[in-house]
Amino acid sequence: MSNRSASLSRGGAYARYWAVFIGLIAALVALTVWNINSGSVHISVSDIARIIFLREGDETQMNIVWKLRLPRIVAAAVMGGGLALSGFLMQTFFGNPIAGPFVLGISSGSKLFVAIVMIVMLRVVSFISSWMMVIAAFAGALIAMGFVLLASRSIKQMSMLLVAGIMISYICSAITEFLITFAKDSDIVNLHSWSQGSFSGTKWGDVRVFTVIILVCLIGVFLMSKPIGAYQMGESYAQSMGVNVKRFRVLLILMSSLLAGCVTAFAGPISFVGIAVPHLIKMLLKTAKPIIVIPASFLGGCVFCLFCDYIARTAFSPVELSISTVTALFGAPVVIGMLIRRHGGKG
Repeated sequence: MSNRSASLSRGGAYARYWAVFIGLIAALVALTVWNINSGSVHISVSDIARIIFLREGDETQMNIVWKLRLPRIVAAAVMGGGLALSGFLMQTFFGNPIAGPFVLGISSGSKLFVAIVMIVMLRVVSFISSWMMVIAAFAGALIAMGFVLLASRSIKQMSMLLVAGIMISYICSAITEFLITFAKDSDIVNLHSWSQGSFSGTKWGDVRVFTVIILVCLIGVFLMSKPIGAYQMGESYAQSMGVNVKRFRVLLILMSSLLAGCVTAFAGPISFVGIAVPHLIKMLLKTAKPIIVIPASFLGGCVFCLFCDYIARTAFSPVELSISTVTALFGAPVVIGMLIRRHGGKG
């Protein structure tokens, strides 16, 4: 009888996993078509299919789809998945679901170093490559993460660690504003537009760079599913399973910082995706198994950012909202709910 109950329980879990993945993929496809279809120029679904699969149709519509809307859609999906993955890794590292690249100041560190490159380096060189932006953002993310790690050694309460992360964010923002004071007007316009957070203006050359980085990280993290699962059970258990904990923790830091830095370099700082999405995915799946949660979190980030980007583009058209404004609108209540639930559980 117990074996039958266990078999039924596993069957129910597998059915739930399939339902969540099918739902996420269906939502991703629907939102992709929806985003291509929506805008100042309406393009029917049949025209979209002909333009994408047959490369046929009205030249104006083809330019809109291939040069404007598709690069932006790919950017929102891939970078949204990257942010969710970065948040999952940070939550694993700190053992807390409230950890995330934006809240802990990691994105602000990336923003500061990209600002330095955009303002200072442009006075020395005439062109800044995508790889230079990624390297700068990665360096900023690592330094900000270093300060968070130093704070975490003496601060045991996650709520106080969040305060430390916010302070790091304010310091980075203050230094960025100081740099802007002495920047050229053209640099200020570019930096302000980027710092608000947006997927607009994405080019296919940029898509190739961040897609390679994020997908390589996704594959790497997925291959780490087993040690991540062991680490979630505690460092002692992970060591007993043959995991080199020190090397593993460094790898988690590097992966999460690279993902957060890459997204910040191309789209600016985007809030709450890294916290809200992994939490919601775990709630839907009712499991924390990395081999299931990792791909589901990536898909969830794709769907979440595609939806938020649609709202940012169309809610007050022709005026466009920053993507971070919309992600905060939907993501912040999730974080507040987690904080209340954790506080209530302790009370």
